[in-house]
Amino acid sequence: MSIRLRLTLLYTAILALTLILFSTALYLTVQQVAKKALVADTQRLAESDDLRLGNLNSLTNNGKKLIPPGTYVRTFQPNGDLLDQTEEVGLGPLKDDEQRQVLNGGASGPKVIPGDGSQWLVYSKRVERSRFNDGGIIQVARRIDDQQQSLNTLRTTLIAGTGIVTLLAFGIGWLLSRFALRPIERITQTARAIGARRDFGRRVDYLGPQDEVGQLATTFNAMLTALQAAYDQTESALHAQRRFVADASHELRTPLTTIRGNLGLLQRDPPIDPEDRRAALDDMVAETERMSRLVNDLLILARADAGRPLARQPVPLAPLLDDLCRQARLLAPAHRLDCGDAGDLAVLGDRDALRQVLLILLDNAIKYTPPDGTIAVAATDADEGVAISVQDTGIGIARADLPHLFERFYRSDTARTGEGAGLGLAIARALTEGQDGAIAVESAEGAGSRFTVTLPRADAVALPPQAAPQTAAAR
Repeated sequence: MSIRLRLTLLYTAILALTLILFSTALYLTVQQVAKKALVADTQRLAESDDLRLGNLNSLTNNGKKLIPPGTYVRTFQPNGDLLDQTEEVGLGPLKDDEQRQVLNGGASGPKVIPGDGSQWLVYSKRVERSRFNDGGIIQVARRIDDQQQSLNTLRTTLIAGTGIVTLLAFGIGWLLSRFALRPIERITQTARAIGARRDFGRRVDYLGPQDEVGQLATTFNAMLTALQAAYDQTESALHAQRRFVADASHELRTPLTTIRGNLGLLQRDPPIDPEDRRAALDDMVAETERMSRLVNDLLILARADAGRPLARQPVPLAPLLDDLCRQARLLAPAHRLDCGDAGDLAVLGDRDALRQVLLILLDNAIKYTPPDGTIAVAATDADEGVAISVQDTGIGIARADLPHLFERFYRSDTARTGEGAGLGLAIARALTEGQDGAIAVESAEGAGSRFTVTLPRADAVALPPQAAPQTAAAR
């Protein structure tokens, strides 16, 4: 059963029940009006000073009209014998059970009894002895044929009206529910079309008020926006994964080809001369080390992609930078290396990961800076945290290469002759972002480059519970 039909039936059932209750209450109210009027007239007659149990004519003497038109009055002795009546209408004698009820309870009725070919509404009441020596009973009857006919007409009208209004309400409710549920139908059609075509750019067109249906349409459109973003992100991730696998396969193919070729040389019969044998072994060792570095870098990036948390602890910069500068001077004694004073600056992060990031930046600076060039390392206080910069006077980076510099396996034209696989800066960015930091570059061809790593200050961030430190693999 559709929700449209359920809503219509529910609405119609509620309306029909309301009409039935209203019609019943109206019918009973009209029916009680005559009974209440008869009780009131009987009470008035029983308490009238002009009442004479044996002479009802006294109620109409002296110009007083105490008995309303169409009303029949009888009086009885306490034993039930008839004393007087206004006219004979064939109601019969007072019954014993009615007599006992009146004498014991003070009244009987109103009730409907037949008489003289008509229906009569009869009410009997006891007349107290304080007004008459022996007391008595007064009975007032009123013909209700016309009233009963009116009640029958009212009942028929209410039943017919309830049925007609219920049918009309069902039809109107069916149309209104279709109009009200039209946005939901559009949402259903949109969802079906999106599922068939995977077009997350579609939206539900809704121009109505922001009621429950409007909120549903708005929420559905927001969900589509989130799904579209997630879908685009997934597609981008899959594209990057395919490119990553292709680039890794390409990078691994070269050393594997070299190793396989050298193994073929070593398997020759007769054997090659010792000098060529030594050269082949040296090539194989070099290519094996190259593959080890590549696999190590790939493992670091895989850990970063998996979201494995890095340690979050205060890292003083002064001893870290001094140690890095000492190593850099040993690796490049011909370069001029300026290491600034970091003072008491400290960052919140992972010491090993930060060390690896700075080693990658120093290694690139040494690689692309002539021996007479200068490399400067400095740490300064910044608005966003603490900025650690590595600046060189090397060959610089072309403007076209800057947007892709931190992509995996990307190497500029000037770097393609090197031994790297294009993963160093990608690792630096992954490790920096894993510490809630950021890395940026400023460079121009022939004017050198400046890499800046920004990390949170240790004294500006509440320290979380210490996690087990994760040691980043050395480059």
